Amino acid sequence: MSLIKSEKTEKNVYTIEFSVDKDTFQKAISNAYRKQVGKITVPGFRKGKAPRAVIEKMYGKGFFYEDAINEVLPDAFDAALAESKLHMVGQPEFDIVSVDENGVVLSAKLAVKPTAKIEGYTGIEVEKKVEEVTDEELEREINMVRERNSREIEVTDGVSEMNDVCTIDYEGFVDGVAFEGGKGNDYPLKLGSGNFIPGFEEQVAGHKIGEEFDVNVTFPEEYHAKELAGKAAVFKTVIHAIKHVELPELDDDFAKDVSEFDTMDEYRADVKAKIAKRHEDEADRKFEDAILEVLIEKLVADIPEQMYVAETENYVRDYDNRLRMQGLDLKTYFQYTGMNLDSLREQLRPQAEKQVKLRLALETIAKKEKLKVTKAETEAEIARIAEAYGMEADKVREMVPADSVAEDLKVKKAMDFVKENAIVK
Repeated sequence: MSLIKSEKTEKNVYTIEFSVDKDTFQKAISNAYRKQVGKITVPGFRKGKAPRAVIEKMYGKGFFYEDAINEVLPDAFDAALAESKLHMVGQPEFDIVSVDENGVVLSAKLAVKPTAKIEGYTGIEVEKKVEEVTDEELEREINMVRERNSREIEVTDGVSEMNDVCTIDYEGFVDGVAFEGGKGNDYPLKLGSGNFIPGFEEQVAGHKIGEEFDVNVTFPEEYHAKELAGKAAVFKTVIHAIKHVELPELDDDFAKDVSEFDTMDEYRADVKAKIAKRHEDEADRKFEDAILEVLIEKLVADIPEQMYVAETENYVRDYDNRLRMQGLDLKTYFQYTGMNLDSLREQLRPQAEKQVKLRLALETIAKKEKLKVTKAETEAEIARIAEAYGMEADKVREMVPADSVAEDLKVKKAMDFVKENAIVK
């Protein structure tokens, strides 16, 4: 198996020719014969016992060629590609140049990674704005924890109040006619939750257990059920149970119950620090996104369509994997959403294009800046991946070549280099 020639046929597209020698091809033909002979019926021979020569005479010399070519193609192509030193992207298109009992000559049309240029990637001016932690934000965060630690007390006397949980029956009518989806029994509604249309929950407040009353509301103009949008409705309602939500006091005991701190002041300071960290992380994300957009704009490259197609398929596989982690798959997802594979590809294509351009930009920067990745750094990254996925490091090495891990680290170093040399406004 050897490379015969490699020639550029289009921009960023090459055609390579490679051969498979007689001995290798004859061995593959013999393998194809052994796999198929049991399915072939030849007059005068028991099924599966006809000699290869007889079958070839009856059906033609090249009867087993297709299966033999499929067997030798992967190794032959890999060897020729390595010898050509081309960096293929996407999937190649194969063709048969010639084939006989003395061997086969094949060709492959393949797209290659383009030569990219990028300038002005140092000194990029980007705004980084970190939001201050407001008192309202701090109180909202603490009150969320407070509500999670509340308790419900059954109310047997008195009327319902906002923030109570009321178990209700209701049935809605428009112009005196009940409408579909407007009825519920033993529904636990927290007054003030905003789960029902505006005005409903406020009118449930102030009523006793067992009391029947009308709730008069108007559906919003933008209501999802078009036949109800903007219409006045009456809900016949009755309360079966009332539970008062009792919130804990915001004191030192509360801090001890919900955290490792002994005082409310310490707890508040910790919550504020965590919110500030979230703000800082969000600012960093926006800062990095802004830099990435600039890099994509500065990239100059004639990117072959195959790169976009291949990356889009990667996104589709990732999407499918995430769905499977949630107990779904693409087929079920398509049934729920009315989408299909083509529409999903169309949806994911812009992200894929962006990723291709960004990767190419960062690889070009890494090359220009002569960024290096040590073997120790590669091994540390493999160990990190193994720990993250609960796998043995050797298993990671089998699945992901060390060279690929090193290339990913180099790209990350390029991103760090650009960020370190950016001008923060």
